[in-house]
Amino acid sequence: MDMTLAIFDLDNTLLSGDSDYLWGEFLCERNIVDSVRYREKNRQFFEAYESGTLDIMEFLEFSLEPLSRNDPKYLARWHAEFMAEKIEPLITDKARQLVEKHRDKGETLLIVTATNSFVTRPIAGRFGIENLIATDPEIAAGRYTGRVTGEPSFREGKVSRLKQWLSNNDETLAGSTFYSDSHNDLPLLELVDSPVAVDPDEILRNEAETRGWPIISLR
Repeated sequence: MDMTLAIFDLDNTLLSGDSDYLWGEFLCERNIVDSVRYREKNRQFFEAYESGTLDIMEFLEFSLEPLSRNDPKYLARWHAEFMAEKIEPLITDKARQLVEKHRDKGETLLIVTATNSFVTRPIAGRFGIENLIATDPEIAAGRYTGRVTGEPSFREGKVSRLKQWLSNNDETLAGSTFYSDSHNDLPLLELVDSPVAVDPDEILRNEAETRGWPIISLR
């Protein structure tokens, strides 16, 4: 059934922070990983993301390793603590109101994020959004392998994953809106009918101003 799509980036868009980066910080604070080494690598990858130079496969090899090293029951417990400590403070009233505005219009709500689905599916659930396109960690015999299954939903990968999702769900981009903070999402912003820059980085702000796209804040 074809319904109008409201598409949201997650990190620094619906959340006033980065869940992927903060999950790494949480692991360091709990000494689940070697905090000195992990924190340094996490920061380097975050800076590469912001500058548009991130090697997504190299980052995923790093970020998915703790999932493969730990029992899923511990991961689930840690994630619940992570949600309470790190994520709840990042959910603003403005972000919730924006989601509800589109829900009240009867639109289909979809989060598209490069962050892996282990981290993000419970966050999408917190917003009451069941449709999620995220980078999917591979699972074998009930455990994470540390590898990715399918294409990471990053940069152009967000576009190809979305097109696949549209085909599978008999949806189109007619009347669609996409909210994002990052110049990494320009390929998808260019695809939708109504691109919106949310608390954008400098590159996206310049693009939005040049193209006459709305710029809003959810902070």
